[in-house]
Amino acid sequence: MSSTKTRSASSGPTPGRETALARSPDFKYWVFGALAVGIFASVVDHGSVNVALPTIASHFRTDLPTIQWVVIIYSLTIAALLLPMGRLSDLVGRKKIYIFGIMVLGTGAALSGLSPSLELLFPSRVLQGIGAAMTQGTGMAIVTAVFPANEKGRAIGMFMTMVGVGAIAGPAIGGLLVDFFGWRVVFFLTLPLNIIGAVATLWVLRGWTEEKEADRARFDWLGATLSTGVLVALLLAMTIGNKAGWFSPSIVIAFTAAIGMLGTFIWWELRTSAPMLDLRLFRRKTFSLGISAAFLTFLGSSAVLFMMPFYLQNVLGYSAKAAGFAVVPGAICMAIMGTVSGVLSDRFGWRSFTVGGLASSGIGLLILSCITEDSSLWMVVPALMLMNIGMGTFYSPNSSSVMSSVVVSKYGVVSGFLNLVRNAANVTSIAFATVIVTTTMASMGFEPSLEAVRGEAEGVDQAFTLGLRYAFLAMMSIIVVSLTFSALQPNRIPEPEPQDTANR
Repeated sequence: MSSTKTRSASSGPTPGRETALARSPDFKYWVFGALAVGIFASVVDHGSVNVALPTIASHFRTDLPTIQWVVIIYSLTIAALLLPMGRLSDLVGRKKIYIFGIMVLGTGAALSGLSPSLELLFPSRVLQGIGAAMTQGTGMAIVTAVFPANEKGRAIGMFMTMVGVGAIAGPAIGGLLVDFFGWRVVFFLTLPLNIIGAVATLWVLRGWTEEKEADRARFDWLGATLSTGVLVALLLAMTIGNKAGWFSPSIVIAFTAAIGMLGTFIWWELRTSAPMLDLRLFRRKTFSLGISAAFLTFLGSSAVLFMMPFYLQNVLGYSAKAAGFAVVPGAICMAIMGTVSGVLSDRFGWRSFTVGGLASSGIGLLILSCITEDSSLWMVVPALMLMNIGMGTFYSPNSSSVMSSVVVSKYGVVSGFLNLVRNAANVTSIAFATVIVTTTMASMGFEPSLEAVRGEAEGVDQAFTLGLRYAFLAMMSIIVVSLTFSALQPNRIPEPEPQDTANR
């Protein structure tokens, strides 16, 4: 791969083109403010659409398993395209990909809101997913690039705070809009924000020259095709495996295809001169341990928010509104700690925050593994808060460590890869926990399905809760492994921009 590069993004615009704003010491905050609008809009869209699913199902006279594909197909598209879009942004410019992505995202949202049938709604959601894939990784890459090397944790922490705020606001705003105006307004909600975000980003970044790969570097089409195929096959299998049966022909074929394409992808990436993802990055200790810790952390925590509504509503008997409010304190803690730990890790190093954060998450999961059929919210909510405090404390320093281990010209693909790892781990975590819970239920003579806990069968609450306890214990064990990886990481990298040949 060519190593020829332009000026560093963090050094600002080239002489003669820089604006007064770009020369301002507050330029980095202006950039963050412009991109924060798009970040917030993307996260709010996801949360609000989830709330609207039952209403959409009623409108189109279909069942919830079918209408859930409105969310599934959107998430699959994002996960499958994060890596190619990140790499493309490194080649043609992250600003271009981000702006075009906002336009695609807005167009997809408008078409979704206007869709007269599911046959048009599903493709519109795919279009939205393409736009989201273009903005998610590149947004964080731009923010990280404009902040100085010793403030990467602050940049990523601020980014994650906006994600947390959007995650809290999405369901609340979506619920209100659906009640008063119907489900279509949920898709139109983000259009003004997308327009404002695009205009603000164009204005703030005018004259800004970013570092990207040399002009002669080419896009790895085969690598992009293989990586997309691997993720589509793998995530589809993980999503529907529990219902279809893990050993059913379709699931076995999907896993086999994913393994085959993954092997081919690795073989090709190690031989091509311009790889989609330079796998030699894994030779660096900071990069490989950081990526591994990120995957294991989300694998060991993401299923909690998926499982808790079943427990809170169907076992403890709380309303959907009460169950929703029960997770809000934890989400707030995550949003706050994302910025706090990011800022402090820039000064004191990463390790104490990644290890400390994972220890907090592990304690929270340990407490959750003790729940019973009559546990109090005074036990559940503090445990969720501990877990989310840990997640917020971990993520910013860990992502900062990964980004600090590569040169600026690779920020796009590495940011996309970090988001890909998170998305893949989220899906895998839910499948993993579901298997443990349903297997436990089956061993006690109940239907091996999460839907069974909604029924009135005597003893099903006990079986589900026991399975949940086993799942939380298993997830805590995964967090402990992630903590070990984080403890082995260097505390900081002395050089702000290590060379590609460095072996960390």
